[in-house]
Order: sequence, then C-alpha cells, then structure tokens
Amino acid sequence: MFKKSVQKFSGKICEVEIGTGEKAIKLGGESVLPFYSFDGNTGNAPKLGMDITDDLEGWPKAILELYKDVCNDPVAWAKCIEEKYAPDFICLKLDSADPNGKDNSVEECAKTAKAVVEAIKTPLVVAGTGNHDKDAKLFEKIAQELDGHNVLLLSAVEDNYKTIAAAGAMAYNHKIGAESSVDINLAKQINILVNQLGVGNEKIVDNVGCSAAGYGYEYVISTLDRVRLAALGQDDKTLQVPIITPVAFETWKVKESVDEETWDNLEERGISMEVSTAAGVLASGSNAVILRHPKSLETIKKFVSELLA
Repeated sequence: MFKKSVQKFSGKICEVEIGTGEKAIKLGGESVLPFYSFDGNTGNAPKLGMDITDDLEGWPKAILELYKDVCNDPVAWAKCIEEKYAPDFICLKLDSADPNGKDNSVEECAKTAKAVVEAIKTPLVVAGTGNHDKDAKLFEKIAQELDGHNVLLLSAVEDNYKTIAAAGAMAYNHKIGAESSVDINLAKQINILVNQLGVGNEKIVDNVGCSAAGYGYEYVISTLDRVRLAALGQDDKTLQVPIITPVAFETWKVKESVDEETWDNLEERGISMEVSTAAGVLASGSNAVILRHPKSLETIKKFVSELLA
C-alpha cells in the first residue's frame, strides 16, 4: 500500500492582524508551504485587497472608466468597492503626496486617510509615495490620525524605518510593512533593523518586492521561495512574518496594460497581467495581494478557494 510522505517544518509564520471589529483580518499562521494542506497547517487563507488612489494621474483608462462616478472621491470610491466587491482589505495609495507630483501636504493626505477609514468597515492598508523622506513624515502623521484603527502602513525602508516603526507600530499600535528589493538578505536586514527597535514580528508584514509577469518576475518568485523555505525549513525567525505583494502597482503600468496601439482589448490585457502575477506570488509564499480590477479579484478568489478546497 502506498503511503504518502509528509514534509514537516520546524518553523511557523506568525499571525498579524489588521483592522478592527468583525471584518478584521489575520495574515500568516502557516507551518507549511503555500496551499500544502496535505503536509500540515496552511494558516489563514491568503487575503485579497483592492487599491484606490487620491491622485488619478497615470492610472489606466480602463480602471478610471470603471469607477468614473466615484474615482474623484476616495471616500466614495472605498465605499463603492466595499459594497460591490467585498475585498478582504482596501489599499489607499496616497499618490498626491509625491513631491514630484502634486506634493500635497501630509496634513491633507492624513485627513483623506482618516475620512476613508471612518467610512468603511473593511481593514485599511495605506501606501505612500516611494519618496522616503516624504513617506516618513506622511506615515508619522497618519499613524496619529488613524489611532485605534489598526491599519497597515506600506512601507518602511532602511532610510525611514525608524520614524515609521516608532510612530506606526510603537506609539500607535498599527502594523508596518517592511520593504526590500527582491533579495532574501535585504528582507532579513530590514526585519532585523525593525526588530532591534523593539517591534515584534506580530506587527510586521514584509513587502519583498514585485514585478509584473515577464519583467524580472522569476527573481520575485525565487525570492519568495527562498524566504519561505528559510523561515519554515531553517526556522529563521527574522523571516517568519507574513508577506504582502502590491501586484496592482506593477501590472497596470507595463506596456501590455497601457499600450493602446499595439494589441486589442486593453482592459483584458491588464486583467491577464494582474491575474498571472497574483497567482504566481500566492503560490510562492505571499499571504496577501493588492489588486485593482474586479475581474482580477473574482478570478483570484476562485483560484485560492479551489486550491484550499
């Protein structure tokens, strides 16, 4: 009689909770590789979020047309997504704060974030501009204004982690994203730095980087694999945190999603890029993905449910 072998690991990914009330979500908790329910505890099911922005510059026409009635108002947009599509979380991307764009003040952006979080029950992730100096000031103010809402601040990097971790995780008890650039050693390094400030793994979610499928994507997948194997197989506690991947940030800016002259059906191409990218990172270790199109959300929901069935 055939007896299937079971792969046991010594490590376990810690749980991180985001949001409050009945819609709060938990990431992580697994002690096996993604979807390997035949080997042991797969932890909490991957969580799927959708993103919105407070600055429409550069966003694809297909998305803006889809939300034309609400996209000029982040509060209305967030409520629309919550009611129509019911994602596990909503990501508010504060693009208007970018010093190379509108350069809106941190006070104005924090006011927007507070209005959004108070209008919905779905957990909120707040993403910055990518400008490290501005993001440090931005998240410091947002952490204060959103006190009690247990949001995830995405993301802290080596240049600003002290400010973001101190304000976000220590002073106001939010969760912080620790961002690195598609390298297991860099992921370890930022986690160690944050841990040394006194922030435990239960308040950290890693963003190890992302690219759209076909754009250096193999490096993203191999990094996710290595991070998960080190965390579980080598019991590397510095890597035993959930991972979030902002898929939408990458897939909706590549030529397949924005070039109207080369191929037909621009919207379907964007959805295909988003679904392909999300499926791969979830199968390789990501605990949460940020998506943009409702069809992408629907498809990945089905993908996850069938793998966990």
